[in-house]
Amino acid sequence: MQVTFGDLARWVRDREITLELSPTSNLQSGAVTAWGDTMDAHPFDLLYQLDFSVTVNVDNRLMSATTLTRELGLLAQAFDYDLDDLEAFQLNAAAGAFLPVEEREELIEIIAEGFRR
Repeated sequence: MQVTFGDLARWVRDREITLELSPTSNLQSGAVTAWGDTMDAHPFDLLYQLDFSVTVNVDNRLMSATTLTRELGLLAQAFDYDLDDLEAFQLNAAAGAFLPVEEREELIEIIAEGFRR
């Protein structure tokens, strides 16, 4: 598959702007219908493979009847992700958090330590 970036996509990727994706909600709302209607058709993996800074979110947890653990599990099953991939998603989220730099760095260290155990 060949992918061509438009100017905006290149700008977002090159600046490592965090993309908060909510796979279950995206499927339920039809936001990703152009790619299909199953988790393994979700563009999450494509964005990840193209080096976008992607994170896993739950959007409206109650309406989507999901949790972060469930979302990570569904993605791991659909795309054969391992713990290194799941750690990358969580580190992306920490790096993109709206926190002062020192607090973001501390959060990144805490997450990385948690994955080393």
